[in-house]
Order: sequence, then C-alpha cells, then structure tokens
Amino acid sequence: MASFFASLTSRGRFFIALGVALVVTGLGLGMRDLTRIGLLLLILPAATLLITRRHPMTFGVARRPVPGRVRVDESSTVELTVVNPSRTRSPVIAAEESLDYSLGDRPRTVIPPLRRGQSHAMSYTVRSHVRGRHRLGPLTLSVSDPFGLTERDLSMQSTADIIVLPRAVPLTDAGRGSHGTGSDGTIPHMVALHGEDDVAVREYRYGDDLRRVHWPATARTGDLMVRQEDRPAMKRAVVLLDSRLSVHGPTTSQSLEWAVTMAASVVLHAMAQNYAVHLVTASPEPGVGRHSTSSATSMEALALVTPGPDEDLIGVLHTAGGVVGDGGLIVAILGSCTDSDARAVASLRSLGSRGLALVIDRSTLTDDPAALKPGHRALGTVETLRRAGWRAVVVGRSTSWQSAWAQLTGSGSMTTVGSSS
Repeated sequence: MASFFASLTSRGRFFIALGVALVVTGLGLGMRDLTRIGLLLLILPAATLLITRRHPMTFGVARRPVPGRVRVDESSTVELTVVNPSRTRSPVIAAEESLDYSLGDRPRTVIPPLRRGQSHAMSYTVRSHVRGRHRLGPLTLSVSDPFGLTERDLSMQSTADIIVLPRAVPLTDAGRGSHGTGSDGTIPHMVALHGEDDVAVREYRYGDDLRRVHWPATARTGDLMVRQEDRPAMKRAVVLLDSRLSVHGPTTSQSLEWAVTMAASVVLHAMAQNYAVHLVTASPEPGVGRHSTSSATSMEALALVTPGPDEDLIGVLHTAGGVVGDGGLIVAILGSCTDSDARAVASLRSLGSRGLALVIDRSTLTDDPAALKPGHRALGTVETLRRAGWRAVVVGRSTSWQSAWAQLTGSGSMTTVGSSS
C-alpha cells in the first residue's frame, strides 16, 4: 500500500481524494450514480499502476566518454547505450542522466519501446571549467501511465568518470640549457674503443632503459648495472607541488589553482626541452608522496590534486628526495613554509643542481608582493631558499604564469614578482 501511494502523481492523489469524497457523499445521500463515479475514480489509479508495473524495469546501461581525458573547457562526447534484457517489451521511458554540477545541465531523452535484446543509443556533450575527476551517471528512468496518475522511477547504479586535466600555458625558453651533469646531466660518457668490457658502467636507476643493462657487470657484481653510452644522458627535472590546505585554502582557492596550472605548464615545458620529468605531488593517503614520470600520469595526478593536511609536505619531500639525483633541475611550487620546512625543501638541491622555487599562498596574493613587510613567512621561505643557492620568487595576485617563469629563469632581482599585463 505504501508503494502504491508513493507511485501516485499529484493528479493521481487528487483522483483518490475526489473518489473518496464522492463515495462518501453518494452513500450518505443515497445517490448510487455519484457513488459509482467515486469508485471509478478510486479504481482508475490502481488500474493504471498495472501499466507501469508490467515491465520489470531491468536494463543494461553502458556509457563511454570520448575522449575520457580532456583539458579544462574542452568538450567530451559521452556515448550512452540502454539495453532491454527482459522478455517483455518495455514502455516508453523518460531518461535523465545525472552529472556533476560543473559538467553542465543534465541531459534528458525519451527511450522508445524496446524488444528483448534491443538497445537504444544516445550521446551528449559535457564541458567543465573545473579540473578533477567528474562522475557521469547514474541514469534515472521514469515511466508513467497515459493518464499521468502514477509514475515509476528507477535509478541505474552504473556510473563512469571523466578526467578534466588542468590548464597548461606555454612558457618561454629562458634559462634553457644544462644545469649540472651528475648522474643524469648533459656531459657525454664516451664508450671505450677496446671492447664492451671496457665500457663505463654504473648502477641501475629508476627510469633507465633496460636495453642499456650491462650483463657481464651485472653478473660480476650481483647488482643491476647499465652502460654509459656515447651520447648525452637525458637531463632530469623534478617538479614538486605543495598542496597543503593550511596555505592554499579550500579546493576552489585561487592560489591552489594557480599552483596546479604552473606545475602542469612546467612539466610540459620541461618535457619539450627533452628533460626526464619527475612530478611529485601529495597522494590521497596523508603524508605520502605521489611520483609521476609520464605526461599522461603527471597531468592526471595534477587533475586530482586537492588540499591536504600539513603532513603532505613531509611525504612530498620524502618522495622527492628519492628521485632527485646529483645534478639536474628542481622546480618547487610552494606555499609559505616554516623555517624547518623551508630548510627541508632547500636540502633537496645538491651540488651541481639548479633549484627554482615559486612561493604562493593566500596571504601573498596581494596586488604588489614587493610591498610585503619584512618578516612575512613567504619572504622568509624565499630567503631561506636563496641562502641555499635556490632562485625564488613570491607570486602576486595578478602575476601571470609566463611572467613568473620568465623572472624565475631569467636574470634580475629574484625576490618578488609583481603584477603583469
């Protein structure tokens, strides 16, 4: 009985109320015709309920976003297919797809009657100006009787996700060139002319091509060894992103989005300059860093960045310490740090390495960061890094990513970056 009343529309409830009133009035006044009309009004909603209940409403739903990964403000087409596996023919069904609010309005369609095994395909377009993982679905199916007295809704639990990658901007080539050699620098290691046994070898490091394994040396030492070839080794760049809630604020904060876009731009720029890029961000588990080495995994990691606890910086620094080699480039995109955290970041730079840092948090988003008073934590972070041989800037509210990068990698004062046009 409860499910019956729950399936009634406003019109169906009106019919029930009017039918009860007519039956009571007809019985009270002895008017049989009025009573018959009231009974008809009571029976009609119950009869129409059989129409909406005759099909079990079991459907198969499949959806596929094409492409499944898009950048901010780019479109993706979602292909949605509904299949009727039941023996009975389905009624006409109204369908509405649930979407995250940032993907736009919910698409609606009408599914015609489907025989057993027959499918209905539809597609719709989504676009988001917010990076992250966004949910597609579930699909809500609704069937009503021809009189509009009863309605049956069913939510199909299958869902899919679409990844919206962060925006990336082109950066200039200021500061291009080798910055130390170390294990992954740009000085070539020459192969000896007297045979492979004289080839210079070293221990295997994460990211080395397995085709360079030197098997005689591996067998002799018991450790995996690789050859030093007669070409420059790939330059290494480590990009570190600080996403702590205490310095950036909530998910939609301006400083965090600026930092994520900057990190994405640096990663792609460094890859274009033939760097082996290692992106280090906080993982979903507090206090643990996430290490990404390819363009696809790096962009996805940045798309999923959310503000986290303060211990996330510890995890990021610990992970970064394992991939920072002797030499190469380190780019840190930070919020303001305590003295101990700033020293921990500074210690990542080894002799022969080049360290670049952008310091940004909500309190430094002023129109003129050069006006920050001495003793401000952001300025203290910059000063600590500079004393350790880093080049660092404080980012202002109207600072563009290109101008910040140009100041950071170019010449001139490296204390603050002001507004840009």
